[in-house]
Amino acid sequence: MPRINLLPWREAERKRKRQEFVLSLGAAVATAALVTLVGRWHMSASIEHQNDRNRILGDEITELDKQIKEIDGLENQKRRLLARMEIIETLQRSRPEIVHIFDEVVRLLPEGVYLTYLKQSGTRFELRGVAQSSTRVSAFMRNIDASEWLADPALRIVETKSRDGGRGADFTLFANQRSRTPPEQAAEGETVASK
Repeated sequence: MPRINLLPWREAERKRKRQEFVLSLGAAVATAALVTLVGRWHMSASIEHQNDRNRILGDEITELDKQIKEIDGLENQKRRLLARMEIIETLQRSRPEIVHIFDEVVRLLPEGVYLTYLKQSGTRFELRGVAQSSTRVSAFMRNIDASEWLADPALRIVETKSRDGGRGADFTLFANQRSRTPPEQAAEGETVASK
């Protein structure tokens, strides 16, 4: 005789499938939550690591900025020192020139002309003095024009005044220093150029 199962097997099967579904849904939710937590932890660790690297880079940049400022300060100091050295070298080269110029001024003064003031500003000289007549001032200017150390005489003031026992002229004139290279420096320059 055939066996007939009267138990509600369909109901039991549905219940079993429902339990499996709930368990697999719970496992999926738990897995998703675990993956999310691990992902967040990994992301926060990566962000923290990158922030640490950014802080280190910021500190290094700050240190490099300080070093750049120090280098700029040293560059400025170097430029100032080079400018001073250049001025000192120029003064050293021009030191004998003033002796030549004083000697030249004495040789250029015609008889009857006396200087009361001499001032140098760069390569420009201001000469003030007294002459017995304005023609002697003109002779002095011609002598300056023919000089090898001075050039371009420019008369500013000539005043004729009565003096003890005669007349005289007070004058102010300007002259420029001719640029000259002493023979020793020219020879040195040629030697350096030929090397």
